[in-house]
Amino acid sequence: MNPHSFGRKPGRFAPSLACQFASASACAAWESMFPSAHNTVHALGWRPKGSQKSMGRILLGIILGVILVPVAVMAWFHFGKVPVAVADPPFPQERLLTHIPLDARIDRELIKTAPIQPDEGNLVAGAQIYRDQCAACHGLHGKPSSFGAHMYPDAPPLWEKHHHNDVVGVSDDPPGETYWKVANGIRLTGMPSYKEILTDNQMWQVSVLLANADKSLPPAALDLLRGAAPTAAAPASPNTPIKAK
Repeated sequence: MNPHSFGRKPGRFAPSLACQFASASACAAWESMFPSAHNTVHALGWRPKGSQKSMGRILLGIILGVILVPVAVMAWFHFGKVPVAVADPPFPQERLLTHIPLDARIDRELIKTAPIQPDEGNLVAGAQIYRDQCAACHGLHGKPSSFGAHMYPDAPPLWEKHHHNDVVGVSDDPPGETYWKVANGIRLTGMPSYKEILTDNQMWQVSVLLANADKSLPPAALDLLRGAAPTAAAPASPNTPIKAK
């Protein structure tokens, strides 16, 4: 066979073929006869026995890691003190790790424009829904929940200002974000899904109400949010603006 027919210099192809089918000693003999064949042999996949052993150790380590890490985690879950009680310290970066997928999901499914207006009728209806469905965990206007702060994560008081600014509850969130949370709930937080409990319009009414928690609300809505019986109120026009405090 003419080595030039493969586009290589004489003496390069023959030793590499020999190493594919011969013993290591035969390969060593070929390399002593053809020193330039070393790189060609490696290009065709042959490796010295030492590097094969190293590769075997690496693969063994990967396999053991794939098996042992889940076993260790399950053993910790079963025998260790996993933070599952409300008073336990959180996992490292727990809030960050849980909020990233939640925020991404809401961003993908967010309805950007509320289909109802924040008029008096919708705000009063939203206040009634809030008092019946939400106040136990999130508190009333001026009356915090007796147990919301002892949940994990805590149920935020939706009628109080934040400690670091003047935002009231979730009034800095768009109504569509609150609507998503009301409709879908949030797993492992105590926040239920209301899509099988309330109508779509009712979920929007309470969401629009909470988006305007930092605004002046109709007296009938305030009475409901303070736990009192609502006062009679004439329905407002859908275009009636809500005055800022």
